[in-house]
Amino acid sequence: MTTPLHPNWANVKNVLVMRLDNIGDVVMTSPVLRSLKEALPGVRLTLMVSPGGSAAVPLLPWVDDVIVWRAMWQQLGGGHADPAQEAELTRLLRERNFDAAVLLTSFSQTPHAAALACLLAGIGLRLGESAESAPGLLTHEPPSPTPEAAQQAERNLRLLESAGVPVRDRALEVHVSEEARRQAAALLPGPYLLLNPFASCSARTYPPERAAHAARLMAEQLGWQVAVTGVEKDRERAAALLAELGPAGVDLLGCTDLATFAALIGGAGLVLTNNTSALHLADALRTPVLVTYSGTDYETQWQPRSTRFTLLRRPTPCHPCYAFQCPFHLECLDIAPGEVAQAGLDLLARSAAPEAMTLR
Repeated sequence: MTTPLHPNWANVKNVLVMRLDNIGDVVMTSPVLRSLKEALPGVRLTLMVSPGGSAAVPLLPWVDDVIVWRAMWQQLGGGHADPAQEAELTRLLRERNFDAAVLLTSFSQTPHAAALACLLAGIGLRLGESAESAPGLLTHEPPSPTPEAAQQAERNLRLLESAGVPVRDRALEVHVSEEARRQAAALLPGPYLLLNPFASCSARTYPPERAAHAARLMAEQLGWQVAVTGVEKDRERAAALLAELGPAGVDLLGCTDLATFAALIGGAGLVLTNNTSALHLADALRTPVLVTYSGTDYETQWQPRSTRFTLLRRPTPCHPCYAFQCPFHLECLDIAPGEVAQAGLDLLARSAAPEAMTLR
């Protein structure tokens, strides 16, 4: 049964959407932003993001304004309390005169710190979801908890629907400029596989030399090049994998901004990546994606929903661990390069999307 739009939300014109996390998480806000624009004619959307997540904002055309903020409650280890900084945040939010705030979090995060800042700033409507109770901080929340293993974009959309905001399209979407597409084509005009070998934490990272070996095996079969992507700081640790790729490898480390990186993903025949932002960009751009997916999370939490994909993981008793560093030997990613390569070739061989969405 569809929930009717709550009367208090029917006339909002100035909405804050908060997602203070990484690039991939910001990309996953796209169906929420699109749905708000469609359901609330004339609404002005301001997206509040972390410095790291801010790179994704140009890919989201529904955003009218952006606030970049390093929130103390989102920092690893808890950060350091700074009353002056928190007072500045409250002042900033109050000055914007927001009618409502949509507080997007993942299953492991609480919206209550953000909700308190919004309450102190006089934002009357505060929509969020938490496993903990804090009466008065949220004005609207889902009637029942979202399951922990739910896909996290679906968690966000369920939040909107609980306030009666209709969702026409649940898919991720990003807009890549023609200039970014031209830059990507100039970097690599021919058919290629995109290898994104690094992740933000070691527990999610398939050994990069093994990833390069798998990519080389696929490239030899397909006659493709391999675009190696990453940031400039990855260059030192990329030497061995570039050597493994040999002449098939094209070193693009540190050569792109996020828009050009997205354009490269959109132009790739296949993306080989860990559980990181490249996975979500591939889903948004409908590029087939092969994911070496560690046991840190449930597959269902972050898997693609709109593109062809295969996730590779070894079953382990510690799954899901939600760890940043593996205390063992990363047994969940003990996958031979030949097996990875064959999975990629099999994925490319499948043509119909429903058959291609598999978990191995």
